[in-house]
Amino acid sequence: MRRATTAFCLPLALSAVSFAQTSAAAAPRLPEQDAKLAREIFQQLIEINTTDSVGNVTTAANAMQKRLLDAGFPAADAVVLGPNARKGNLVARYRGRPGSKLKPVLIIAHLDVVEASRSDWTTDPFQFVEKDGYFYGRGTQDIKEADASLIESFIRMRREGFVPDRDIILALTADEEGGKSNGVEWLIANHRDLVDAEFVLNPDAGGPEQEKGRAVNIGVEASEKLYADYVVSAANPGGHSSLPRPDNAIYHVADALGRLEKTTFPLETNEVTRAYFAASAKLQTGQLAEDLKAVSGPTPDAAAAARLSKDITYNSLLHTTCVATMMNAGHAPNALPNAASANVNCRIEPGHSQEEIRLELVKIFADPTLKVQYMNDAREIFDHGSDRKSMAPPPLLPAVFEPLKVVVNQMWPGIPVIPRMETGASDSIYTMAAGIPSYGFSGMGVDRDDDRAHGRDERIRVVDYFTGVEFQYLYLKALTSR
Repeated sequence: MRRATTAFCLPLALSAVSFAQTSAAAAPRLPEQDAKLAREIFQQLIEINTTDSVGNVTTAANAMQKRLLDAGFPAADAVVLGPNARKGNLVARYRGRPGSKLKPVLIIAHLDVVEASRSDWTTDPFQFVEKDGYFYGRGTQDIKEADASLIESFIRMRREGFVPDRDIILALTADEEGGKSNGVEWLIANHRDLVDAEFVLNPDAGGPEQEKGRAVNIGVEASEKLYADYVVSAANPGGHSSLPRPDNAIYHVADALGRLEKTTFPLETNEVTRAYFAASAKLQTGQLAEDLKAVSGPTPDAAAAARLSKDITYNSLLHTTCVATMMNAGHAPNALPNAASANVNCRIEPGHSQEEIRLELVKIFADPTLKVQYMNDAREIFDHGSDRKSMAPPPLLPAVFEPLKVVVNQMWPGIPVIPRMETGASDSIYTMAAGIPSYGFSGMGVDRDDDRAHGRDERIRVVDYFTGVEFQYLYLKALTSR
């Protein structure tokens, strides 16, 4: 794949025309001026490296701040602040009707992205490439597409003179994907007054679930799994490779990971996943519909769950999952390793703590010579995990869901809005812990079989991006126009 294509250099009007002609949505055509702006912002964000290792989130925050200031937002309503020079967070406030008694709505979206190696990608992950109907680049699915649509919506609404019925606060933040300076956590701890709200919207979850480009439902994150990293390690005296020892540290760790690979955690459902399976069953046919219905009751059918678990998405909804993601061992090709370690990443079903799963891993590995330790987001290692568990689902507030259903029916007539459990993890853990009900959804659709977030050649379909841009604008206006 080439770094740039002819389509990449065409006028932006082409993207707007493509949106109008090919989108499965029934939304009004995205105006050319707004399509152009949305594409420019998206490209600018993709081409700012915001990885934890060598990137700079503050650079992206400053760039978005400048766009808001250039659009006429007062300096006091678009500020960048953070714990250090690289981890700045943009907090922008769109002022509502004077005298309104309604508390603000807070929207959180992270600016940082997962690491990406150029050698792994067909394209440069930090160059915005449009090819064959897709935008490529690190963050196109997670979640710079949402960042760009939110900034575009703020600018578009201000240009039109729109006055919402409450303040809308936007926080574009650092270190959701890892690092020592999570922006949402830091803002709540240090500047609660800037981000305090009645409820939170988080586009880092939910949204259109698509099959071959067609949206079949709109998922809304109402719960999420708990994230945890564990380090499994072995150590021995090492020595010369011509005198192999039976207690090779690499073999010890590899054997343990082999046992993990063959282990399935217990089948579990909760009120959110049961509702999701019940609603999804109505959208399917044949054995799949029967199996989805069979796991939607208080006692899920084990045989149906086993069939569903062959699909990685359903498997992650039905089980805690733990998988090896990194290994480190050895110091020379002609020497026995005196140490070996691996990172095991777990996504834990609600109701279980990080320490509980650490102890489960100890049982699975069944090797007393191994250490199994918990590692936090700052990569600090502890002998015990925390006792924190996933938060209980928030109430389904009419203020959030009534306008959502209106806009969904306008853009995707007839498809249902379904509460769901996020199988990853998001910054909603911090806002929920702060007592602010939080909901995850956006208008950016991705096919179930093309989820490339955190992976190589991350991409989003051009039509899906512009559909999501229009959804964001329409929903913010519907949300604050009662």
